[in-house]
Amino acid sequence: MKLVSFSVEGGTVEGGLWFESGVLPFDAAAPIIDAPELGSSAATVLNVLRSGRSLTDRLMELDRSVRSGSHSDRLVAHDMVKLAAPIPRPEKNVFCVGRNYLDHVKEGYKARGTDLKVPEFIQLFSKPPTTVVGTGADIRYDKRLTQKLDYEAELGLVIGKAGRDIRPEDAFDHIFGYTVINDVTARDLQRAHDQWFKGKGLDTSCPMGPWIVTADEVVEPQNLHIRCMVNGEVRQESNTSMMIFDIRTIIAELSRGLTLEPGDIIATGTPSGVGYAMEPPRLLNVGDVVEVSVAGVGSIRNTVAAA
Repeated sequence: MKLVSFSVEGGTVEGGLWFESGVLPFDAAAPIIDAPELGSSAATVLNVLRSGRSLTDRLMELDRSVRSGSHSDRLVAHDMVKLAAPIPRPEKNVFCVGRNYLDHVKEGYKARGTDLKVPEFIQLFSKPPTTVVGTGADIRYDKRLTQKLDYEAELGLVIGKAGRDIRPEDAFDHIFGYTVINDVTARDLQRAHDQWFKGKGLDTSCPMGPWIVTADEVVEPQNLHIRCMVNGEVRQESNTSMMIFDIRTIIAELSRGLTLEPGDIIATGTPSGVGYAMEPPRLLNVGDVVEVSVAGVGSIRNTVAAA
């Protein structure tokens, strides 16, 4: 099942289910599955995640029914829809894992001319809710702030079940689904501040989407092809199996003494091929089109635009 946030002809952003033949808005789904809560203005993707298993199970049953050909008259055509990020404004910062692919760690130390040191502990930072935009949105490039804008393709985890001190063996029980993230980074700000928040926290620096794919549809999340292209050229290409700290470890370590809640989003790190580490560096410019894809999850496409 794919959950989306979308608008029609510039209208209010609402939630729904994505199908190959169109989008089923939550308010159209409400009478079919006897879920009056979906007919209210609170029927957002975030609130569906918070509503618990009963509503999710009914939506999954409806999803199967629509795929078999039912309720096609309630679908909105794709060409009428503009997608937002699946959770357009998360209530908390997006949690992020740094330096989580060995080849990316190696290229970073090489670019800086320092000796390789593989992380012994998971490295965590966050991006504010104001960084989040959907596929098709512009990536804002303000050259008064940065001269070194870069891309990072990542698999995103979306939490569906609250928990603290989650055991590694229970980690997947807490994942509602998966999404695609581009951790856009201002490298010069990142270095100048000697930590990552500002360089990774500029507005529009977290393109995300195009939807949330529920966990039941992603059979091997630790074995997914991940790729980033800039203007059609492949820059990053790897597999989630190459993570230093795997998904179970990420959730277990992040949740130690820290409660994860439904709707929380975790970016799991990026592989090698980022622009600043290339020889010579190949950072983003105004007009560049960046496409990030994760097999079995989806693909997002964003254009760099002058602020």
